[in-house]
Amino acid sequence: MNQRGPLDRVERIRWPTLAASFVASAVLMGAAGCGTIQGPAYERPEVADKPQWSHLEGREISTSEVIQPDWWHGFGDPYLLQLIQRAIDQGLDMRIAALRLDRAGIQLGKDRFSQTPKLAVSPADSIARGKSNNQKSATTRETESLGAALTWELDLWGKIRKDMQAADARYRATEMDWRGTQLTLIASVAERYFQIRQFDEQIAQQVDSKRQAEQLLDIYYAQHKEGMVPETRIRSQKAEINGLQNRLIELRRGRTESELKLATLLGVPAGELSVPVGSLRDSVRIIEMPEVLPADVLARRPDVLKAEYNVLQAHHLVGKARLARLPTFSLTGAAKTGTSFVSTVINTWTFGLAASWAGLFDRDLKIDVKLNEADVRIAREEYRKTVLEAYEEVEIALVNLNARRQQIKELEAQVADLQVVRNVQDARLREGLVSQLEVFDTERTLLAAQQEILSMYQLVLTDTVTLYKALGGGWESARPGVEPKVKVSQSEK
Repeated sequence: MNQRGPLDRVERIRWPTLAASFVASAVLMGAAGCGTIQGPAYERPEVADKPQWSHLEGREISTSEVIQPDWWHGFGDPYLLQLIQRAIDQGLDMRIAALRLDRAGIQLGKDRFSQTPKLAVSPADSIARGKSNNQKSATTRETESLGAALTWELDLWGKIRKDMQAADARYRATEMDWRGTQLTLIASVAERYFQIRQFDEQIAQQVDSKRQAEQLLDIYYAQHKEGMVPETRIRSQKAEINGLQNRLIELRRGRTESELKLATLLGVPAGELSVPVGSLRDSVRIIEMPEVLPADVLARRPDVLKAEYNVLQAHHLVGKARLARLPTFSLTGAAKTGTSFVSTVINTWTFGLAASWAGLFDRDLKIDVKLNEADVRIAREEYRKTVLEAYEEVEIALVNLNARRQQIKELEAQVADLQVVRNVQDARLREGLVSQLEVFDTERTLLAAQQEILSMYQLVLTDTVTLYKALGGGWESARPGVEPKVKVSQSEK
């Protein structure tokens, strides 16, 4: 008599039923069309072509030929470089963006687990006590068992693969957020620094103008003692000095405010950052832009790339929703010990192939397909809008740069003429040949023109930063279909 061992208790697989499921699935795939069941292949949304910029002409070149990764070095200010590096290393905006990218990476790793088998272990320990009618004593029975189950869904139609492609696009979109945060932070630090340097030079001009006004007041005092000028001229000059002092107070307040805001960008408590006094035109040089600029902005701007990855994610989710309605097939296995898992390793085990048709008749899944298709249409329009806004920002930056460079030349010519007029008036004023009103008008116009030059110089620098930002900085292409280089987040450095 043959005895069965513990591994002989095997549940037979119902192959005829599973074979029928495969045949039915094949018929369904043939009827629906194997190539279109998950939807059409991804195509980049159509946008208006931009072969070149309207204010520039020349050969087509790539961004890498014009914009270096550390383009802000072109301003030639070592202190500005220190501030930018400090903001990248310590700024809270970068830390938050890096942590979000880390979280997205963790989520991507979790999503990849859907491609692996799922294992469940369930230990059990039970004690049963009973008493029969024909026995006076009670009986006690203690059982121990350990069960394990393994399930692995077969990705026959590519649903899991679609889910992973959507998850990867979502991660790439988060990476573009990280890129955009760094680009925005660099631009913000540079703009705040330019403002501080502009205030420094304007304050110096204001102090110089106030000193000249006080010297003129001393002359009026001397002339008044000799009866050459009335007291009203002295009072008028004092009023002029008061106005200059009021403007000086406002300039110093503005500098302090910009310094406080810069501290926050660097991750420093407001009030604990002290920027040494300097001159804008002596510290920061204007970057001479090349005669031609690249038009491949769509492959480098983080916000445009994020918008396209959003389109790609929505596209893959449509495919996933379509495939979710098809039958699912899973390999299943289970093993269980006997009355004591200490003495018996495996008592019974089963292996099978399970099929489910529930999704075919699920109305919610059908609606999910429509919802995801609507998300694709929305994402495509948002992408087109982002592209048009990118074109607009570049064109406006170019217009502003061209106009303000011309304005600086006109203002410099105006200042040169006014300085000649002022020197002549100063000499004639001491001789009493010109009125005080004429001197006031010339001084005000000269000071206003000098400060307007500073404002234009600062705006040229800011517009240069805006242009680099609008062109996507020095980032390399990361469009779908082009494998980007792996970026290391700030928390990993």
